[in-house]
Amino acid sequence: MRPKKLNRPKDERRALLRGLVTSVLNHERVETTHARAQAAQPLVEKLITLGKRGDLHAFRQILSFVNEEDVAKKIVETLGPRYQDRPGGYTRILKTAPRRGDGAPMAILELV
Repeated sequence: MRPKKLNRPKDERRALLRGLVTSVLNHERVETTHARAQAAQPLVEKLITLGKRGDLHAFRQILSFVNEEDVAKKIVETLGPRYQDRPGGYTRILKTAPRRGDGAPMAILELV
């Protein structure tokens, strides 16, 4: 399956997803468009899986993607142990009402 392009060039799309993933991991819940939520969900899952490993190499891999060091520490110290017994499926996407301005389908991406 091809990744969603989100109508942006590669560098802008990467920056958008990095910011969105950082927000989800920091606040544990974020409201965004459904397409963005679907694009960010596998990245969030992958970072939490790295956090479950908890070693220095995993921490540095997380830090290379996430914008904030506090969020990387939260993944390794809080979220990794929280989901230690769970084999996957750390996030859920809940559809909400369309956005008022342009009618874009909205969704909430949150940690389970």
